[in-house]
Amino acid sequence: MNRLDLLGFMPFRLNRLATEFSNALAADYARFGIDIPEWRVLATLGMHDAPRSANYVVRCTRTHKSRISRAVGQLAALGFVERLESGDDRREIMLQLTPRGREVYEELLPLLLAREQTLLSCLSPAQASALDDILLTLERSLDLVSHKNRAG
Repeated sequence: MNRLDLLGFMPFRLNRLATEFSNALAADYARFGIDIPEWRVLATLGMHDAPRSANYVVRCTRTHKSRISRAVGQLAALGFVERLESGDDRREIMLQLTPRGREVYEELLPLLLAREQTLLSCLSPAQASALDDILLTLERSLDLVSHKNRAG
């Protein structure tokens, strides 16, 4: 009988690593009363100066739209995000960080980047570069929005 070696199964390995990375970062943004989906919305909007659609956040984060909707609701209640009507399509909701949301984003950014560096410190510069290249190749093969093609 064939058996799956779960610990060697790439999707499982990537998911497990992603969970550990997310959990390691969560303590930093939990101080602001936000969780992982809320941070993903904040971070996605923080990459841009102009408003972005809720659908853009869903595409970038690959998070179900209902989770994004709840996250946006919580972020709006905290005063970090505001909803705007789209000029083109009144049914589409546009999102942008409020001034307070931008402050939180800018306060968190150096903390999270430092934690990322700590998590990746086990890699040599060549390994880190190779990992980035491999991830970019996988993202492109799955048509994911990546840091090299994040327009939208």
